[in-house]
Amino acid sequence: MRTLVLLAALIAPLPAAAQPGLPEGFVHLADVAPTVRQDIRYAGARNFLGRPVAFYGAGECILTRRAAEALARAQAEIAPRGLTLVVWDCYRPSGAVADMMAWTRDAADQRMKAVFYPAVDKARLSLDGYLSSRSTHSRGSTVDLGIARAGAVAGAAAGACTEPAGRRLDDGVLDFGTSYDCFDPRAHVRAPGIGREAAANRAMLASLMQRHGFRAYAKEWWHFQLAQEPFPGRSFDFPVMQRRQR
Repeated sequence: MRTLVLLAALIAPLPAAAQPGLPEGFVHLADVAPTVRQDIRYAGARNFLGRPVAFYGAGECILTRRAAEALARAQAEIAPRGLTLVVWDCYRPSGAVADMMAWTRDAADQRMKAVFYPAVDKARLSLDGYLSSRSTHSRGSTVDLGIARAGAVAGAAAGACTEPAGRRLDDGVLDFGTSYDCFDPRAHVRAPGIGREAAANRAMLASLMQRHGFRAYAKEWWHFQLAQEPFPGRSFDFPVMQRRQR
């Protein structure tokens, strides 16, 4: 009997934080908040680079356990209203950040300009604070997200991120005034002229996240950083990997 118990212990799935490649204190969000919808953009081509970003080996949200548990509480608050969180980016390896910065220096690559930065010169994306060589995402407690109605799916619209709802790139979420990752002043949290519904949705998202310990970034309505993050002075570079099924 003892032999069987020991064998079972050896083959049992490892806890999320102890899976190979995940540093202590990190988890896959799906193991903590499985009902949060994941649409990890940098693992595919539906993003401002138009291709998968380096170090994104899977479309998985990885966060520090503290941040994941805070998101789980936020999800629990809005779920009874028929709403769900939708996450687009979570932990971002520092190697992925370097890949993005290298892209900003490639002036010839403008294939996604019409959708993601239609009115901003690519050379200014870093200067204007849209991209940085050091990202808080690399500390594992920052998340990009929106709110959707439960069961909603992205539509076919694929116009400029600054276009009105129904014509701009459709993220399958409530109207927030722009699409996700829109490098434009209209994406600033308090941008004027975005419409009453979009302004109300931004306020709802910000209020929800603040109640659960996150603080906003003024230039991106979707970007939230856990105020009491566990690794404030450290960046990580392990790849985004597939979650091991339990």
